[in-house]
Amino acid sequence: MPALKLHSQLNLSYSNGPGARFVLWVQGCSLGCPGCFNPETHDFDRGELVAVQDLVGKALKLKTKIEGITISGGEPFQQPEALFEFLKEFKERSDLSVLVFSGFTLSEIEEQPSLKRSLPYIDVLIAGRYAANLVESNKWLGSANQQQHLLTDRYTQEDLQSVPKTEVQISSDGEIRKSGIDPLG
Repeated sequence: MPALKLHSQLNLSYSNGPGARFVLWVQGCSLGCPGCFNPETHDFDRGELVAVQDLVGKALKLKTKIEGITISGGEPFQQPEALFEFLKEFKERSDLSVLVFSGFTLSEIEEQPSLKRSLPYIDVLIAGRYAANLVESNKWLGSANQQQHLLTDRYTQEDLQSVPKTEVQISSDGEIRKSGIDPLG
């Protein structure tokens, strides 16, 4: 079974999609969007390989506490085999939602069979290169050129608009973690 190369994960987030979510940030991205606010996720030589089956198991342990999962990066579609296997197994074993952030446009994904086969397992796709000069303040997007694609009827545009852009979590040992769309902004 393949493994996803991860940068980090967050077991419970409210700013990475509708409701409480299990969030994965994959490691590796070659798109090079100027001003990307996750540059630490770009280097393909960093990160930790985690078996798809183990990640699905972690997510399913949280299924009574979460609405779904969110996958961001890095660039999830630059790990096409592992992404597909993860999404397929996750959706076969749960009715939780899936939201994926990608720097690729929907048409770029649809043009490549190895990428396109993951689309049936995704409820919402946020797609397009991040453009720092087009920062969007009124939508749940990193930049105005990106598009929200509702690939199923699970959510509406209004559901996405109600998601907070940023959250701050403080752990019991005092660690502070910021998350969301441009959490440093």
